[in-house]
Amino acid sequence: MSESPTPALPVTFRPGRTRAVLLTVGVVMFAAITAVALMLERLGTGERASFVLTAALFLLVLVMLSRPKVVADSEGVTVVNITRTRRLAWAEILRVNLRPGDPWVFLDLSDGTSHPALGIQPGIAKESAIRDARALRALAESHGTGVETA
Repeated sequence: MSESPTPALPVTFRPGRTRAVLLTVGVVMFAAITAVALMLERLGTGERASFVLTAALFLLVLVMLSRPKVVADSEGVTVVNITRTRRLAWAEILRVNLRPGDPWVFLDLSDGTSHPALGIQPGIAKESAIRDARALRALAESHGTGVETA
């Protein structure tokens, strides 16, 4: 496994392709459902509104699913997952893991827990996720107490 160069800070890791797919599907579905609601002549105002509200809720869910990212700066890492954001100092991150079969990166923390970082996920961009995980690992090792992974 070759070492990745340490990227310049600040740096943001985000699953770009996954985000693009989710947001595109969300907008297209919102437009399609809204168009259907407007074209159906037998629907009343309340029924049309319920169609549009349902489409807006569907879009909101996909926007939330596209939210994950990992932002690294000189002080530490901010992990933005679907509904929560957590700030970690570099010294808290012992190891950055992306093992075969993992759905996303896991950060082993100094308190003995592991924290998921959904902003780096191999879903539809495996090579990019591996590159990003290596870069985050290099940053953790150079800025904190990170330890080498096998």
